Amino acid sequence: MLKVGIVGLPNVGKSTLFNAILKREQALSANYPFATIDPNVGVVDVYDERLEKLAEIILKNTGVNPPKVYANIEFVDIAGLVAGASKGEGLGNQFLANIREVDMILHVVRDFSDTNIIREHSKDPDTDSEVINSELIIKDLESIEKQLKVKSNSSEILQKYYDHLNSGKLAIELRPHVDKIKYEEIIKPLFLLTDKEMVYVFNVDETDERLKSQNDQTFKDKPVIFINAKLESELSSLDPTDRKAYLFDLGIKEAGLDKIIKSAFHKLGLITFLTAGEKEVRAWEIKANTNAQNASGAIHTDFIKNFIKAEVITFDDYISCGSKLGAKDAGKLRLEGKEYIVKDGDVIEFKIGA
Repeated sequence: MLKVGIVGLPNVGKSTLFNAILKREQALSANYPFATIDPNVGVVDVYDERLEKLAEIILKNTGVNPPKVYANIEFVDIAGLVAGASKGEGLGNQFLANIREVDMILHVVRDFSDTNIIREHSKDPDTDSEVINSELIIKDLESIEKQLKVKSNSSEILQKYYDHLNSGKLAIELRPHVDKIKYEEIIKPLFLLTDKEMVYVFNVDETDERLKSQNDQTFKDKPVIFINAKLESELSSLDPTDRKAYLFDLGIKEAGLDKIIKSAFHKLGLITFLTAGEKEVRAWEIKANTNAQNASGAIHTDFIKNFIKAEVITFDDYISCGSKLGAKDAGKLRLEGKEYIVKDGDVIEFKIGA
């Protein structure tokens, strides 16, 4: 399961965003620093309208309304970091350790004007983000230093990472410029905090025009998404129809949470294939460019060794033909072998041996 950590200074809106993501108040959202004293973890469905359409077809053809099982993302709300966290300031190293376990970081930055919310350690987006990044870099430097003392045969790549981090840059920026095998063997097992995909989330005023922007934007060479955490919390309590209408009235095309989820899938190179039947219709998340044999392992690991073939229909063909049988009759069902590269939205039935 994809695991995303939410980090930032205290009182920037992290827990409010977390509550909105889960559509329920699991995290304590309070107007004082360090309201979150334990990492809050929750799993949220990745809504996929394609499952709704597949379920409609199954119901029409069989009279059975199958349950819909969406792909999931696990979000971890990590307590507000402050300058010196790497040395134990604020709530200390325990929260930096929690970041090691995530696949991607949502770096929430305060850019709203509400003076009633205490500005704990916060100055401006540029300074605030540097504080967080610096603390992560410091911990990564410590990790590299330890390895340099014990792994002399790996000193070249370790020194390269040390020098890179020491210049104030994130480890992930160096990844394309080092040997892939050495990276996998030496660097990846270190779980460096800055060797993760990062997306900046600017928490802005509800009237901020940037909420309406549909253009891809960046901040410090990373993707940036503009949200209003309070608005997202309000939207989370509405049903999809009312939520869409509310956003339309505000002139906002897409909710911030939907942008965050899409960005997470994109940055981590994930896609979903679909299965459809009376038992359930379901989205399965896999890495892009995964072959059919390995993709079958998302359903059960035994499928990999017992894989025979895959019956594949594109989502659009499945819908237009009205059923699996209709797709087969129209010549739209394909039999694919283990090396077939699964595409996003493929509706698949795997044939597995004993």
